[in-house]
Amino acid sequence: MLAYEIGERDNVDSWRAVERPVPTLRDSQVLIAVHAVSLNFRDVLLATKSYGFPVAGPHIIPCSDGAGVVLATGSGVTRWKVGERVVGTFVESWIGGRQPHDSFETQRCGLLDGMLAQMVFVDQNGLVAIPENLDFAEAATLPVAGVTAWNALFGLRPLLPGETVLTLGTGGVATFAIQFARAAGAHVISTSSSDAKLEQARALGADDTINYRTHPDWQLEARRLTGGRGVDHVIDIGGKGTTARSVASVRPGGVVSLLGGMPGERIDPMALLKTSAILRGMNVGSREMFEAMNAAITLHGLHPVISRTYAFEDAKAALRDLTKGEHVGKIVINVPAISR
Repeated sequence: MLAYEIGERDNVDSWRAVERPVPTLRDSQVLIAVHAVSLNFRDVLLATKSYGFPVAGPHIIPCSDGAGVVLATGSGVTRWKVGERVVGTFVESWIGGRQPHDSFETQRCGLLDGMLAQMVFVDQNGLVAIPENLDFAEAATLPVAGVTAWNALFGLRPLLPGETVLTLGTGGVATFAIQFARAAGAHVISTSSSDAKLEQARALGADDTINYRTHPDWQLEARRLTGGRGVDHVIDIGGKGTTARSVASVRPGGVVSLLGGMPGERIDPMALLKTSAILRGMNVGSREMFEAMNAAITLHGLHPVISRTYAFEDAKAALRDLTKGEHVGKIVINVPAISR
């Protein structure tokens, strides 16, 4: 079968196309014919030795997010049947409840192989059914960006109708968050450095927008837009200087969900104490969250935002495209069917 490996991880061109044998199934595993994968910024970090969590050796298959069809099941599999449409979870061991202590050992494209191959094997507990209203490309965008947005809004202190959500940027997590928040009856403020991207955010459902080049102190503009009260939820991608501004933008008891971080970034503890704000780190979410999100996607007829789609042989070009930051939503790679 055709697959990609990350290689020596010295730059974004470190991916290499290879031929691999068909995986051998264990009793609890499912063999998946992959139809599509999507990219996340962690794929860039993994390719450049910048990812701050455990990673396997140079032969690991990249891309944590993929969707496809069940080809075969191990003798102990009870959750899936051949022919069913499935999408993989990011952390195989996180079924529900609090994040398990071994979650970094079961991250896809960490210590486990990723999805950028014609076939992959996945533990039966690390899969969910694809919502009926989504195709494979759309489903492939869900595992990291979709579940992260869902967890940020509903995982700790669930978003309520009438509350306000501030999203930073217009990438995958932000575009999901806009749609989920609007479906929940919330008010959405979207930020970007591009007016064109902000127009796309409005088309998705953002009520207000802030160009942070025009308003470098965007936390003040967010407060102005909320009548000085502050926002209820911030989804912070962890850019330079963003976290302190995010904390400054929330109302008392508000939640800042932090998706990344810059070295040396500092937070004033008094800023949290003054408002009782909650600053929480995010590591995607559980399978139960994934399933709840999928139910909402089906109920509200939501569709992920796909900026561009690449052929399998152009996977390295897709990764280079991701580094430019010009996209809105997600970048997807189609995977060719395998001849068996």
